[in-house]
Amino acid sequence: MPPAQSSQRDVYTVSRLNAEARAVLEGSFPLLWVEGEISNLATPRSGHLYFSLKDAQAQVRCALFRGKRQLLRFAPADGDQVVARARIGFYEPRGDFQLLIEHLEPAGAGSAQRAFEALKAKLQAEGLFDSARKRDLPTFPRRIGVITSPSGAAVRDVLQVLARRAPHIAVTIFPTRVQGADAPDELVEALDTALRRADCDVLLLTRGGGSVEDLAAFNDERLARRISAATIPIVSAVGHEIDVTIADFVADRRAPTPSAAAELISPDAAALNQAVDRLDERLRNALRRRLERGRDDVTKLSGRLQRQSPAAWLRQQQQRLDDIDARLARGLRGALERRRERVDVVRRRLHAQSPGRRVALLAQRVAGLPARLQTAMRSALGGRRERLAAVARELHAVSPLATLQRGYSVLRRAQSQQVIDSVTEITPGDRLQALLADGRAELTATGIEVVELKPPGD
Repeated sequence: MPPAQSSQRDVYTVSRLNAEARAVLEGSFPLLWVEGEISNLATPRSGHLYFSLKDAQAQVRCALFRGKRQLLRFAPADGDQVVARARIGFYEPRGDFQLLIEHLEPAGAGSAQRAFEALKAKLQAEGLFDSARKRDLPTFPRRIGVITSPSGAAVRDVLQVLARRAPHIAVTIFPTRVQGADAPDELVEALDTALRRADCDVLLLTRGGGSVEDLAAFNDERLARRISAATIPIVSAVGHEIDVTIADFVADRRAPTPSAAAELISPDAAALNQAVDRLDERLRNALRRRLERGRDDVTKLSGRLQRQSPAAWLRQQQQRLDDIDARLARGLRGALERRRERVDVVRRRLHAQSPGRRVALLAQRVAGLPARLQTAMRSALGGRRERLAAVARELHAVSPLATLQRGYSVLRRAQSQQVIDSVTEITPGDRLQALLADGRAELTATGIEVVELKPPGD
């Protein structure tokens, strides 16, 4: 047979092939987790990171753009074992298969994720995630229950949306902690309370964004089973759109944000009124749309021609150069500012540690020493005066003078001043002297008598 004519072949250009390969790859895989070792790490001035993740058998190129890199809690380096949350990507200019990294953490931090995946697989196998068991949300709820922290931003966002869209709907807040060690128990208790009251047509389980650790309470198995067994439809809106928890899988509906959840569970009164007007408008404009559709086709074709023109390509390249120049200028300014801040910090440290400052501090301490010494001396002298007075009082209590003042006297010989302590030492006719408290008396012994004195009462 003769070869087919070239006009009948569908010949791909390289650009078309890469574009379609990118569409197939990026549309076939969900957001996934990958673990491996970092190698060939490159850090260009743009602030992006480019590296490879490898294991013993294979490797894959990765790109972590600057916006995501700024959220990292560590500095990646070659040889680090990490866990990455990524999307499949395809870089068309070089035809490279790659991973577009959304989040990166050390491999040790992946234990919580593995526990999450294990619980997810367990509950999924039990059918808790099946869409068949999930309930429809009420179209016109009369009361909405919100299970969240009463002080968080999520409850304010929900109330603002409900007040705008459906101010006639009553709202009941079931307060609870949404993070921390006690949060799972409080969430289960708040949910049980709402289910026992049974006065709400739909329940919203929500909190604002946070780290994986902050959202851990919503991965509790007891909470998941309570949600599954609930008799009231439950909407889960935990964290931001990229955050996923076990509660999201079990709930009847999942919303990306608290505000989106509030819109999901409440009818828009203004929108209902506008819907009738839109139906009428649709009928009137059916023919007009058909005509405009043809006009739009012409406009699109014209726009494609303009976008593919060399002038348009040059404008894009000029814009890219301007963007690169602006990024370079911002980077230089940022580097200069960081260095100024480091110089200021060093200058303050030098000032704080300067010899002059230390000498001034020591001089202040020395200037206060005389006053402290005088105070200590006064205190010591006062204590010694008090001790001296106490000793004087004790000496006075045992002093002979104190005995004389109580009516006693001391008898001694007039010539020798020898103290006499027994009558046997006295001979009649001896000249004696008696010492009293207020003076002395000269005496002459006329006789002696030995008397045995006994204590009173004997």
